[in-house]
Amino acid sequence: MPIVPPTHSVERSLRRAGAKVVVGLDEVGRGAWAGPVTVGAAVTGLRRPPEGLTDSKLLTELRRRALAPVLADWVTAYALGHASPQECDELGMTAALRLAAVRALEALPVEPDAVILDGKHDYLGGPWRVRTVIKGDQSCICVSAASVLAKVHRDGMMAELGEQHSAYGFADNAGYPSPVHRAALEELGPTEHHRLSWAYLDALPKWRHLKRIRPGLEAAEGSADEQLTLGF
Repeated sequence: MPIVPPTHSVERSLRRAGAKVVVGLDEVGRGAWAGPVTVGAAVTGLRRPPEGLTDSKLLTELRRRALAPVLADWVTAYALGHASPQECDELGMTAALRLAAVRALEALPVEPDAVILDGKHDYLGGPWRVRTVIKGDQSCICVSAASVLAKVHRDGMMAELGEQHSAYGFADNAGYPSPVHRAALEELGPTEHHRLSWAYLDALPKWRHLKRIRPGLEAAEGSADEQLTLGF
């Protein structure tokens, strides 16, 4: 099935309602066992995007890496925000996503009048005017741009960490579940870059004592994400 290119449709509707600066937000790293959760913010205006732009997950690694510098020059503005593994453990994923998003928005050189957020859940909230769009990373140009920029940047960060921790395969799995990653955890345990409240530790008896438990319902949120990713 051919990929339908993203459009400015949602952005135009927000502009008609009075928003002059519209920012697209997308996250990467939510379901990872290691590394930060990263949120990209991109302002694109209404110009025609570079050829082939779509959700980063639909692009090959080679295509993403080629497209990212083109996007960085093409967008009106962009910024990235991160929440560390420790912040993910301490705050829970929803609050960590909001923290990363706020950091990205505050790093922009322009102040947004409205934000298009990928997905159906508004993890950002006020004071921003937020429009959630399911599969916005495929359908909205500014969200697609944020998706690619965030993915390529975070993958690069994880590849650098992989130079220090080669056994975990971070250059290939970007901190997400994989057989190589799980085997290294079983043998060596988590590093300082791992999230210690995630459920993967429940399946590693040797390292289960390192598990961090957060009070309240938020404690299970990250665990559910990564359990769905690998199926345990």
